[in-house]
Amino acid sequence: MAKKLLAFLEQRDGKLKRAAFEVVSVASRISKDLGLDPEAIIVGNNVDNLDDVTKYGISKIIHFKNDSLNNYSTTAYTEIISNYANEVSADYLIFSNTALGKDLAPHVAVQIDAGILVDCTKLEVTGNEVIATRPIYAGKALLDVKLTSDKKIFTIRTNVFKPAASENNITAEVEEKELASINNKTRVVEIKKSEGKLDVAEADIIVSGGRGLKGPENFYLVEELAESFGAAVGASRAAVDAGWRPHREQVGQTGKTVSPTLYVACGISGAIQHLAGMSSSKYIIAINKDKDAPIFSVADFGIAGDAFEILPALTKEIKKIKSQ
Repeated sequence: MAKKLLAFLEQRDGKLKRAAFEVVSVASRISKDLGLDPEAIIVGNNVDNLDDVTKYGISKIIHFKNDSLNNYSTTAYTEIISNYANEVSADYLIFSNTALGKDLAPHVAVQIDAGILVDCTKLEVTGNEVIATRPIYAGKALLDVKLTSDKKIFTIRTNVFKPAASENNITAEVEEKELASINNKTRVVEIKKSEGKLDVAEADIIVSGGRGLKGPENFYLVEELAESFGAAVGASRAAVDAGWRPHREQVGQTGKTVSPTLYVACGISGAIQHLAGMSSSKYIIAINKDKDAPIFSVADFGIAGDAFEILPALTKEIKKIKSQ
């Protein structure tokens, strides 16, 4: 029997999240290098875009369905995935390092007696072993590590592994498994979100503000620049702790780890906890009046000046360019 690799697909409101396609793409590549049989697994009820998974190299999808699985449940998801992993003797499981993935993957690891590496920024196969790269010391260093356990679980940082479309034209094989009973001791009853606002964890462009904005009344400057870019609004821990912004926008070690194509830091000095959450962004623009601020050490482009003057001017120029 061929060894199995399982890629967990995360969905919200019946739609696959972008992170799901990152997991599938990584799982497809790793399974080829290791000679494994890959499958994608998803838990939920009705999911609309499952066929899109095949574009990234995995054709078989196992869909666990039940009316009570519309929202996430730690106990139910753990039991379903663990039971199936044991049933098919899966050696590898890959999750996204989202809030859900960070909660679910360790629970599954305990149940199937697997080693686990979280927040991986690189996965490569060397000598029939998966070598994972992950940040340590709040992002100041990178560590290459491998698991010695028989079963292995990896969670991958979002927006780092870009989904790579498969060259082969694959037909989807979706196997639906209706679940009669669910261990649903803990579950999400309701999810409330700010309509129309992008989640920093998934956004391709983020504009973040910090203590340098001097108060919540000035965050409109960040919001206007973000709107001109079509970006998400983020915030430093200092801004969130001061009550200026909601915790869902916090970027950093105690907030959300992000890896967008473009990260604009406005009035953020660059404390190590913040850098740990955004230093893997592809391009970083820093705007700060202190030319010696630590944020400039990781920035690709830096503007040493007053954010209250620079942000309106930058917003105006972005709007002008987009209108052409």
